[in-house]
Amino acid sequence: MRAGVKAIVIAGTRSGSGKTTVTLGLMAALRRRGLRVAPFKVGPDFIDPGHHRRVTGRDSRNLDGWMLSRPTNRKIFQRHAAGCDVAVIEGVMGLFDGFSGTSEAGSTAQMAKWLGIPVLLVVDAASMARSAAALVMGFECFDPDLSFAGVLFNRLGSPGHLEYLRQALKGHVRMPCLGGLQRRQAVRIPERHLGLVTGDDHPLGADTQARLADLVESSMDLDELLARLPVLPVSGAPALPGHPPHGDRVPVAVARDNAFCFYYPENLELLAAAGADLRFFSPLAGDPLPPDAAGLYLGGGYPELFAAELCRNRVLREQIHLASRNGMPIYAECGGFMYLCRSIRDFEGNHFEMCGCFAFTARMARRLRSLGYREIRLRHDCMLGPAGTRVRGHEFHYSDIVGNDPAAVTLYEVSDRGGKHRSREGFLVDRTLGSYFHLHFASRPTLAAAFVDGCRRYRKENERHDT
Repeated sequence: MRAGVKAIVIAGTRSGSGKTTVTLGLMAALRRRGLRVAPFKVGPDFIDPGHHRRVTGRDSRNLDGWMLSRPTNRKIFQRHAAGCDVAVIEGVMGLFDGFSGTSEAGSTAQMAKWLGIPVLLVVDAASMARSAAALVMGFECFDPDLSFAGVLFNRLGSPGHLEYLRQALKGHVRMPCLGGLQRRQAVRIPERHLGLVTGDDHPLGADTQARLADLVESSMDLDELLARLPVLPVSGAPALPGHPPHGDRVPVAVARDNAFCFYYPENLELLAAAGADLRFFSPLAGDPLPPDAAGLYLGGGYPELFAAELCRNRVLREQIHLASRNGMPIYAECGGFMYLCRSIRDFEGNHFEMCGCFAFTARMARRLRSLGYREIRLRHDCMLGPAGTRVRGHEFHYSDIVGNDPAAVTLYEVSDRGGKHRSREGFLVDRTLGSYFHLHFASRPTLAAAFVDGCRRYRKENERHDT
């Protein structure tokens, strides 16, 4: 295991500048050279990390300046960059875009500085000439504490266009031009309402990965980029907190397939560290609930696209409904919450029966219903911890819930990233908790331990009942 790793942050001047294509192409090119690549993503996104995993063979980790503290971000980077040759971090939005116009908080630039990693700036140069030099110069001078490895132009009209831009940069910027991607070379990944399709629905096969690697190798000076990257010392990081006593592990079922694929890896790892024996199963494949499960975790994803298949697995729906009524700890986020509702109404207005743990209908809309960071405060004691516990997360969904559930207790007090109070959310029936929020357990590691302890208590209750 090497003591250090080279690292680069891929950032754009704006959303849609091409940083995802460049990131995936760079990862593929590095892998083709036999290098071990550690993938990361700035921000709360689940979809890009899935594609990173397909290309690198490693879980991509989210780094987030709002959900997670600076020390936590550094620990995540240290732990998962150790043993690799190059760490590639895909940014979010534009390089300096964060929570407000007056602060760098939550931006790619902030994360690059926190970790001490230089930036490769991706510039969409379509229909641009000498003005591109002014743009690059502005980004270079905006924050003198930020380091740049170079600039890469995207959507060029011709090789001559690239040469024109190289000339325009001379004498105005310090960062080198490392190349450019021509418009006709683009490799596109299909999109849907939450963004790109997931790595499970549109796996980047060997042919696509080869095309991405070819694109980078032919369009940029990869050797110069690698030569400009410093070697950062990484020694790993301490194991996650919460290791249980020897043998005191409890089975926790986790739904994982194309319908339920949005999980922060740290959430699962913290559960395992707290003593959960994770039992993965696929509702789409017709799997039943693992028979010895003492808890259930349903992540987000696209249940609305697979509503018919989920509806057909009646055995599982009935098992989950019964487990909920019997007091099993069940935690569900976004798509998982929709699955626990009485039904899902899809984009065409079709209704599909779901688990019925909550007496709501999840109704799809053509327009985005909610997006943003959220801080949650627990109003009551529950399986995630005592009243007053605070945790951070994110929401992004095109559905809302309709109807009323008189049995549901509203558990969350919600505020946005600016501290503004929002309507209460998070619904609790017995020990079943569902909401639209994707909580990052690393923002409050005690959540995982509390949930697993609740599963242990449930198991003991059942053992006493059986005897």
